[in-house]
Amino acid sequence: MNIPFLDNWRKRHGAASGTALMSAQEADPQGVAQLLSECELLRARAARAGIVLDDSAGSLEALDQLVPRWRDDPEELPWLGNDAGLYLGTVIVRTVPGAVWQVWPNGRPVVRLDSGREVDVVEAGHQWATDGAPELSQLYAEVSEG
Repeated sequence: MNIPFLDNWRKRHGAASGTALMSAQEADPQGVAQLLSECELLRARAARAGIVLDDSAGSLEALDQLVPRWRDDPEELPWLGNDAGLYLGTVIVRTVPGAVWQVWPNGRPVVRLDSGREVDVVEAGHQWATDGAPELSQLYAEVSEG
């Protein structure tokens, strides 16, 4: 698609690589946390299976027990993996003292722990959706121990 004013803006400013989300994170961290916690596809899948996603470690265990029917749909797989990672991050941020969302310059959200360690929860979500490992509850347990 050719949009002349957008092309001219990009020539002057370069591609926006996550700067909008980074700026929003600095200005309104709770708003960004709310946005990242939506995970609509995962929440819909969980609800159909009778699982309530209440942002607890127990809900991660319940997700680990889901039959992975999404693996049959190559279009849904990356979306569900992304949602699983964001949900894992939401649980960590809401339950592990000192854990906060951090946005990398490329726009990728990660969880930063009190220790300074950064956990790429989106990558973990994709691995879980594709392979089932690591289990979300297992990664949560590892992170919550320090």
